[in-house]
Amino acid sequence: MIPGRWVTHLLGRPAPRRRFVTPAEVPAAADGAAPVDGVPVEAVQADDPGLSTTIARLVPGTELRDGIDRILRARTGGLIVLGYDEELERICDGGFELDVEFSPTRLRELSKMDGAVVLSTDGARIRRANVHLVPDPGLPTTESGTRHKAAERTAAQTGYPVVSVSRSTGIVTVYLNGHRHPIQTSETILSRANQAMATLERYRSRLDETTRQLSLVELNDCATVRDVLAVVHCLELVRRVAREISSDVAELGVDGRQLALQLAELVGNTEALRRLLVRDYIRTEPVDDAMVDRTLAALDGLLEVDLLELTNLAPPLGFPATFEALDTAVGPRGYRVLAEIPRVPLRRAEPVIAAFGSLSGLVSASVSEIEGVDGIDAHLARQIREGLSRLSESGAVRSTESGTVRTD
Repeated sequence: MIPGRWVTHLLGRPAPRRRFVTPAEVPAAADGAAPVDGVPVEAVQADDPGLSTTIARLVPGTELRDGIDRILRARTGGLIVLGYDEELERICDGGFELDVEFSPTRLRELSKMDGAVVLSTDGARIRRANVHLVPDPGLPTTESGTRHKAAERTAAQTGYPVVSVSRSTGIVTVYLNGHRHPIQTSETILSRANQAMATLERYRSRLDETTRQLSLVELNDCATVRDVLAVVHCLELVRRVAREISSDVAELGVDGRQLALQLAELVGNTEALRRLLVRDYIRTEPVDDAMVDRTLAALDGLLEVDLLELTNLAPPLGFPATFEALDTAVGPRGYRVLAEIPRVPLRRAEPVIAAFGSLSGLVSASVSEIEGVDGIDAHLARQIREGLSRLSESGAVRSTESGTVRTD
């Protein structure tokens, strides 16, 4: 079974009946129009920025997390409000005012009392301690414990994050903007992230192999929609698992530095490859950045369950979502292959591709023909010609060794 939290959605969510979205339909949906057949077409929804900022204040290596860890070791429990203003003052009952500089040891000692500890909005000072929070009892809450109810309602009424540390279970929970986010231990997150990293390594290996296979069939002018979508499929798997690990890395703080380096190495150039692949094969004209962005947004809008079938990846690129279409012959424009040649940036590749129309036309072009393109001098023309020759020769060698390139 594939590790990673996103797979729980894949396995637990029934496949919806819907029409897949083409790039041309993305702008209307992105501007707030109703989703197609009730399914939103935007990319993955961004996390609440306030919650993300709060979690960043609670990761290992921060003073606030150090104070919470001390509370956990002392087994006293605690309630911490991360903000202070007149609205919060109105729901505070009892306790005493301090207005002292924040420190982890002070937070631990003050949490030994039953009441809440209130920090300044910037977290630099402890404003009040041993406070009884009395938020509006009419605010909805899903919690049952007194401390957790007060935390959820206080966060809803004031808009400030509230951290609850359970005395009995040792679970740390942050409440904000209707979110309830448990803060897990580094050991738990690392265990999950390492499993996902092993999956990402396998997906990256598959991506490299399918990309090499696509290059072979492209240079032999026998690529099909299936070859293209196989690479798109691997790219989507890599990106989604990487996004899952990235979320874990953010929560690990200083404990996730090694994991972050591994993730960066495995993800590598996948985003650039994704854009080049779309430029090569999207079935619309003109191929500009706006069209590429809309196509990528349509791919982002696919559910994880949609990735189980290659046909579901076809409509964003403009191909029919049918099994018959998978064997349709296609030819790349040449963006991805030109990107493999050193010192040939996209701005130089654009006029060359416009002049020859396809990779096959470019491969058969001579140095003088390439030099005839506006903006291409003799040196760059030879460089392009030699680069294409090297790629063709290496492709021919790999084709002979593997015997995998089709001749039909």
